[in-house]
Amino acid sequence: MKTPRNGTTSLALALLFVIGVTSMSAAKTFVYVSNAQDGNIDAYVMDTSNGALTSIGKTEAAKLVMPMTVSPNKKYLYAVIRSQPVRVLTYAIDPATGALTQKASAPLPDSMPYVSTDRSGRYLFTASYGGDKLAVSPIGENGLVEAEAIQVIPTGRNAHSILPDRSNKFVYAATLGANQVLQFTFDSSTGKLTANEPASISPTAGHGPRHMAFSPDNKYLYVLNELSGHVTQYAIDAGKGTLTLVDSMSSVPAEAGLVWGEPQAPVGAAPAAAAAPKDDRPKVWAADIQITPNGKFLYSTERTTNKIALFTVAPDTGKLAYVTNFPTEAQPRGIRIDPNGQYLVASGEKSDRISVYKIDQSTGKLGAPTRYPVGNGANWVEIVDMQ
Repeated sequence: MKTPRNGTTSLALALLFVIGVTSMSAAKTFVYVSNAQDGNIDAYVMDTSNGALTSIGKTEAAKLVMPMTVSPNKKYLYAVIRSQPVRVLTYAIDPATGALTQKASAPLPDSMPYVSTDRSGRYLFTASYGGDKLAVSPIGENGLVEAEAIQVIPTGRNAHSILPDRSNKFVYAATLGANQVLQFTFDSSTGKLTANEPASISPTAGHGPRHMAFSPDNKYLYVLNELSGHVTQYAIDAGKGTLTLVDSMSSVPAEAGLVWGEPQAPVGAAPAAAAAPKDDRPKVWAADIQITPNGKFLYSTERTTNKIALFTVAPDTGKLAYVTNFPTEAQPRGIRIDPNGQYLVASGEKSDRISVYKIDQSTGKLGAPTRYPVGNGANWVEIVDMQ
């Protein structure tokens, strides 16, 4: 007599169907790289089990597409165009495929080398290096940037970055030429920035604040100085939002033989006539800074030596200790760490490849890179985890 199999077969088929649906709908991680010279954005799917990237194509933008940021809800990618007419493009991110679809374009008050959003995703912040200004643009309820800036703030020379703290109550901006970090209070209901008291804090002359990163607990702000290669640590007053200098550590070892750098001309500007004999000694030219989600490790890039520096972060004081540096792509401009803290992705402005490094979870050291083709002038990296 045969044993009935209909129930078993049905159960097996149901399980296979569930597994298939789960696999097809599994959350994905996407990597985007802006290619300034090609005027497009490369997109990849990252296999988070090994860091491997698979290209999913290129999306047209415009020449000098450079800084990018992702909306807090992960639905939109904002990309700034630094060629005329200067503007910001809004792309919808397909959560299943990672494909980008342009949905809006809005004017900006100047060429902006940095873009971020407030923590609620209602306002877009931009900074202008050549125009010495900051701007706040509204983001519609639909997630699109369609209107011009509602606030433009003059700054000292060479505003290079702008970021809200994790509480969304305070905003900081680095001005390279003026050698200051500006401090603002932020009204998230109106988008208005108001100078804090004091309005700024300065490192030692000549450092040149460029990019910034917050500790995960929001107690510290780390500022990478382009001209010295130092990372300056500031303590954040949780109530007032004001900064206090804690420490400063060099990311460039003495044996590299570099001297402190000088401010660069804005992108697209004609080089100024030399007023004095040129100093041809190789100079520090730091670019980007990132901290792991667990706050244990911090990385920065230096473009003259083509290196990524590694620091450990003390768990109690947030103080940095320089460990070593790693060779990377030519003229490394942007780095990003995936939201799980497993991989670091690096781009190089003079390289036709991007590198993916596995991060050692106990030491922070980077494993041997796996390299993937990318467009010309690879600039900014964004990673979106759709979990």
